[in-house]
Amino acid sequence: MRPSGILLIRYALKKFDTCELVLYARSIDKIPNDLKSNPTVTAIQGQLTDKDALAKAMNGADIVLSALGPGPSHPYNTPLANAYLDIIDIMRQQGINRLICLGTPSIQDPTDGFSFVVSLMRNVVAIAARPAYKDLVAIGNTVRTQGADLEWTIVRVPILTNQESESVVAGYVGDGRTNMWLSRAGYAKFVIDEIEKKDWVRKAPLICTA
Repeated sequence: MRPSGILLIRYALKKFDTCELVLYARSIDKIPNDLKSNPTVTAIQGQLTDKDALAKAMNGADIVLSALGPGPSHPYNTPLANAYLDIIDIMRQQGINRLICLGTPSIQDPTDGFSFVVSLMRNVVAIAARPAYKDLVAIGNTVRTQGADLEWTIVRVPILTNQESESVVAGYVGDGRTNMWLSRAGYAKFVIDEIEKKDWVRKAPLICTA
């Protein structure tokens, strides 16, 4: 499990200390012991292609938070977007209406303006990491179309840093407010706060460190 996912769990436990968290991970060995031993946390190991395991993990949930993102040597067959098809299907079956998921500026939004830096980075990713770029774009399309009736939010993040700042600006590409840096702490806090605030339902904000 990646550092951003771990921080997401810690911020969720901090803000919602009486809630039950179910963690779905490809390897629960990568989850810190203090989280696995927390009585309000249940860790389930499974693959993104295991729909039964996904359904078990999501059973009884009120909201789905996803920090899925492409890794090195990413496959060409858009495995993350395919997983979201199953996740959205299970959400409907189980009556779960809220989805907050991770994205990047590779996922474009109609509200975006022009940014030379973002355009350059997007083109570099599209050429140098084509499978990852293809999957990210597919995630945006899948969530917006297949999950159109859900209360979804795609949290688009730029370059992540280990700075401790939790202060973020949320907006869109080229709006004169956003930049290309974001602390992982800021990402985690924004996502957890958005659970209650619902400021960005059916939107895809670009967030960055203020």
